[in-house]
Amino acid sequence: MSLDVTPELLEAAKQGEVDDAAFVECVRTSLPYAWDMISGLVARLHVDGGEFADNTTPPPDEQARGQLLRVLASDAMRGALERWFGVRLAFQNCHRVAVFPDGASDTYRAFVTAREQILNQSPELRDC
Repeated sequence: MSLDVTPELLEAAKQGEVDDAAFVECVRTSLPYAWDMISGLVARLHVDGGEFADNTTPPPDEQARGQLLRVLASDAMRGALERWFGVRLAFQNCHRVAVFPDGASDTYRAFVTAREQILNQSPELRDC
């Protein structure tokens, strides 16, 4: 199970659309490692500036790795976090998460190419 959905949130979903704030709170509490990673990168992007902020440190364990995979593989979760933080998310391998200012910059377009994916490979990350 990806998310710990409260009975209240489940009932709201049965009644109609769920607002981003409620959904983002569910993601935050259900996937704390992924939330901390992404929110920390967003903060770093805002403080340090630049074209993007990224993480290159592998997750500490399989549970953390699974959280990143779940949040970034889900269109609903990824989209909600992008709207919430006002950024674009990009993902390579099992851990290289990057946040870009909202909008499709040349740097973002380059980051998500097959070339960059290939260049980001290493034997240590083969089974991540």
